[in-house]
Amino acid sequence: MSKKTKQSAPLKLTVTLVKSPIGYARGQAAVVRGLGLRRLGHSVKLPDTPSIRGMIHKVRHLVRLDEATR
Repeated sequence: MSKKTKQSAPLKLTVTLVKSPIGYARGQAAVVRGLGLRRLGHSVKLPDTPSIRGMIHKVRHLVRLDEATR
């Protein structure tokens, strides 16, 4: 029999919009909306997945990223 490993909670990311997407490419504004960010200072908690990381990388100059365990 195999031993069961303790499953930890998936890592969550807190993303905060710190700069307006106005004046940047339309696609970057769409990514900001896709992340669920609506206004300056708004924060959302998202799962740490490769697709979310890619979206954050595209607008890294507009957002602040904090990692949390829950």
